[in-house]
Amino acid sequence: MSNSDSHLSSFTNLNDWGSQLDGVATASRTFFINHNLHLKLLFIYDFKYKIGDVLKGKIHVKLPLTSVMKVFTLSVIHEIRCSNCGAPISFNPGEIVATCQYCGFTSVIETGKAFTLEHSIILNEYNPTQAEELVRNWMRGGFLKPGDLAKSSKILEKNLIYLPFWIVPVTATSEYKGVFERLVPPVVKEGKIEKKYNWLVLARKAVEFPTREYDVPLEGKISYDFRKIERFAKVLNSEMDGREAVELAKQQIEDHHQFLAKQDVDKIIEMKNNLSIGGAVYLHAPIWFIAYEYKGERYNIILDGATGAVIKGDIPATKFGLF
Repeated sequence: MSNSDSHLSSFTNLNDWGSQLDGVATASRTFFINHNLHLKLLFIYDFKYKIGDVLKGKIHVKLPLTSVMKVFTLSVIHEIRCSNCGAPISFNPGEIVATCQYCGFTSVIETGKAFTLEHSIILNEYNPTQAEELVRNWMRGGFLKPGDLAKSSKILEKNLIYLPFWIVPVTATSEYKGVFERLVPPVVKEGKIEKKYNWLVLARKAVEFPTREYDVPLEGKISYDFRKIERFAKVLNSEMDGREAVELAKQQIEDHHQFLAKQDVDKIIEMKNNLSIGGAVYLHAPIWFIAYEYKGERYNIILDGATGAVIKGDIPATKFGLF
């Protein structure tokens, strides 16, 4: 296996850079997109590939079908310097807002400037042992759960992650006209929906999370304090800014109100929405992701680290019968 280590100090055309990777077996390359963003790419292969393309911080490698891959390690590390303390702030592709793990200062990744909106955190109240006991208690209750679930299950993983959310205060009014078709003849009805929300938007685009089932305990939020985050916990950064979160919240609320209107009428003829948006709050909340095994099958549980409530949990199928 050949080795090469080259450093490119100024590359604005990432496609040109990617085309130079043809035939490289092992390469460690460093380049700068601008004065503020440092991206380091480490490739380890034991085969030669045909084309390496670098597009928007992502690596796309096209391989011949006959290639046999024995070792493939790809590490993409993005860094900016904290404008408050100067320490490196690492982030992943797609993240927009990042927080320094050394001083707690939050920056906008694209500019490196201070994040000016409110940044809050809800503290975790449970250590790994206590989190497991909460799960065991959940397993012991409930009619649909197997009777030996708590006793026979094995905890496989316990991961505490501070997920990023946007809290968008919204006062929403929807007026609608529709047809109630379950009567003969059908009846035209009009109605009005008035709601106030602290609408929760998950600030990650590639993470599945039951947002609507999570009753975030906002009464427990405090100003973000990195010193109160457990060493074993992982903190995820936001992949959307406040404006994008607001637009997503508006769309979700309009869809929700349409759903509510359809509980009253079978067919909507006309619907007008009026949304008043307050100041969005950037929030990190502690969520335990726990995996367990029962009779050879793997199941997952999502636990609120602030209240100890199970947000969502997989339950093994139970066989019912007379004997």
